[in-house]
Order: sequence, then structure tokens, then C-alpha cells
Amino acid sequence: MGSAASRIVLKSPREIELMRAAGRLVHAILCEIGAHVRPGTTTQELDDIADRMIRAAGATALFKGVTNPQARFPFPASICSSVNEEVVHGIPGARRLESGDIVSVDCGVRLNGYCGDSASTFAVGRPSHAAQRLMDVTREALEIAIREVRPKRRWSAIARQMQRHVEAQKLGVVREFVGHGIGREMHEEPKIPNYAERGGRGDFELVPGMTLAIEPMVTVGSPEVDYADDRDRWTVMTRDRSLAAHFEHMVAVTEDGASVLSNGS
Repeated sequence: MGSAASRIVLKSPREIELMRAAGRLVHAILCEIGAHVRPGTTTQELDDIADRMIRAAGATALFKGVTNPQARFPFPASICSSVNEEVVHGIPGARRLESGDIVSVDCGVRLNGYCGDSASTFAVGRPSHAAQRLMDVTREALEIAIREVRPKRRWSAIARQMQRHVEAQKLGVVREFVGHGIGREMHEEPKIPNYAERGGRGDFELVPGMTLAIEPMVTVGSPEVDYADDRDRWTVMTRDRSLAAHFEHMVAVTEDGASVLSNGS
């Protein structure tokens, strides 16, 4: 077995542009979903929007049918919709959004053989001060990472800046779930933590051609998480039931820094 760094698949300029097209579709879906996030909307209605747009584009939903060793059944939806204390992997359904909620929506597609993946957290109506601050800081952590990406940097140096920014605001960085490489497959090497791992474990150097899904997950309280329901073991929530936010962009490492592939450009 080689190191994780030795298994990273670098992408050609052509492949990066194909990934940008997939990322552009995901961006459009998240924008449309964001326009429909309002009190009374169900999370199933948000998933229906994504499903229609994915089908119309001739793409497939990355998440639908995914399995993991702990879950009781394959993931049944095109998006993950995680409300309030739910961190990631929330299953859309009959739940109606209420004013003051926040909902994190993660969307992934495969288009022409390549993956696109992005996430945003939306406020439902007027958010509380704590919820708005949480969303702002989480988004800022992602922006720090994008700004700091460039060849020859160690990922740990970037992750440390993300972690310091979040923890300086007395918020928590989730450890159990991290970002990942992406390309022809949704999850490729390397793992992309949002915190500096002790001893530099899993660290790697950024080189042009890497394509990364960077996705900070931040909590108002403790960063520790549990499964929301032992009957399905998909939805992950904060152990102390404090609010959580999730933002994600897919980026390519270039000679000049980061090229964001999922911002609609």
C-alpha cells in the first residue's frame, strides 16, 4: 500500500474543464434551491428541484444509491438536507422548514463522466444572531482555504488557518467528517481535514492538477457528533444539539493558486 499522496490522481486541463461543467450545474441547482428556501417548504420539495434539474441536464445524482457500512439502506435522495443541529447527510422528506431554521444543502452530480460537488447553508426567514454568525464564520473558513491554496503549500498549514479562524470565534470544527479529492469518482484521495491533525498525519503538498472538495463543517457548541437516528444511520447531528453549518466548493490547484470549479464561473 502506497501513501495517500501517491494515490492522488492529477487532472489534465481538459478534465478540469469537464469538472467545471459539472460544478456549474451544481451551482445552478444550489442557487435554485436557495430561491425556494422559505417557511413552509419541505426538504422533499428541495430535493425535487435538484432531481428535475439533474435529469434535464443529462446528469446523474452522485448521492442517490450510495451505501456505507454503517447505514441501514442506500441514500435515497439527490441532495442532503441538514436542518439546524443536523451537520451532514440529512435525508429530504416531509419536514417543513420554519422561520429561524438554517438548512445545509449538499449536492453532487456526475456529468459526462466527471463529478461536481458543492454545499451551502441557507437561512429560513430571519436567522438568529448566533445562526448568522455561524454561517458567516463557516463561509469565511472556506474562503481562507481557497485564498491560501497554491502549489508547494502543505495542506496542514491551510487547515491550521481554518481551524484558528473558527476557534477564535469560540465555534467548533467537526473532526469526524472532512473534505476529499474528487474527479471521476466522488471520493478520491486525499482526505481534506478542516483542522491540523497532530503529528502531520495524512498531510500532503499541493501540486497543480489536484482537484479538491473543501468543506468546513462548523458548530456553535461542541464539535462532537452522533447519528440522529440509529434506525437509518445516515443523518449526522451535533451531540449537544447545537446548530451546525456546512459550506463546500470544489477547487483545482493551478500554478496561480485555486480555481474554483463550483461557483458558476
